[in-house]
Amino acid sequence: ATALHLPLVLRRVLFEQGAFAENNVVGTMRLLTHNMLASHVKGVKNGFPLAIEATSVEVKEVDFNPDFISRMISRIEWAALCKALEWVGHAGKVPAAVPEAFEENIDFLKAVHHCLMEIEVMEGNLVCPESSHKFPILNGIPNMLLSAEE
Repeated sequence: ATALHLPLVLRRVLFEQGAFAENNVVGTMRLLTHNMLASHVKGVKNGFPLAIEATSVEVKEVDFNPDFISRMISRIEWAALCKALEWVGHAGKVPAAVPEAFEENIDFLKAVHHCLMEIEVMEGNLVCPESSHKFPILNGIPNMLLSAEE
């Protein structure tokens, strides 16, 4: 997948997190990416959040940027992140709600960083909650393309 195959808002977020830097794969199935994807199958009115059927999950260390994580928290659908963590076997890594004054809570920011940036689904499927259409994830890259009739 190339950056051009990703929605504009996702490309901006990936650019902010440094995904276009050397040695970084664009479009990897991090939970940050998952939180911004929705099904676009014809007729689907509620295509978010996509369920994750993970057959391979890896944790890869990424440099911690507290400013970036603080900015991203307001853009994240928190309940969907918590559900995604359950689907990939990492439930309970963050609280059920964002705490007050989270910007100053370094332990919280590190936990969110770990969840959003370091947990990657390498193989599996994203499943539309309404149509049950499966979007495959291969080598850490989600394929959101549909056939012409979809």
